[in-house]
Amino acid sequence: MARIAEIKIGELSRQTGCNTETIRYYERVGLLPRPLRSAARYRLYETGDVRRLVFVRRARELGFSLVEVGALLALSVDNGKDTCAEVRRLEASHLADVRAKIADLRAMQRVLSDAVRRCDAGELPGCPLIGTLSSPPSVNLVSRRPPRPSNKVAKGPFMESAQRFL
Repeated sequence: MARIAEIKIGELSRQTGCNTETIRYYERVGLLPRPLRSAARYRLYETGDVRRLVFVRRARELGFSLVEVGALLALSVDNGKDTCAEVRRLEASHLADVRAKIADLRAMQRVLSDAVRRCDAGELPGCPLIGTLSSPPSVNLVSRRPPRPSNKVAKGPFMESAQRFL
């Protein structure tokens, strides 16, 4: 059980580098538990909330959706026999999404580089960049991977156990 500390939201924000509005949002969607309140109605967080918020921030920095973060949090609490396999499945899926985005970015880089080259060369009258944006793509820039889970989340404890690990 986490040692009870009376950490106010400003201090939690300073310790984790997370904006206070974001902290409140994470409470609303269930990524952080609702804190106790002081007599003056200040939110009072526990030391475990610092660790949890660091976990959430790091997962978000790595590009995990809110639903995926909720699933990872639920798995970290469960930490049962199958936890590692479930976490690996989530991470492998996320890695595939990251690789698809990298491929999309490389394709965009090629298209934009070509447009800039044509602009620099003065090959066409008018602006080749505008022409590129106005014409249908010759290269499909968006990967055809199935959509990731939405960031729209169900409220509740760890977002209803993150929809049972997606």
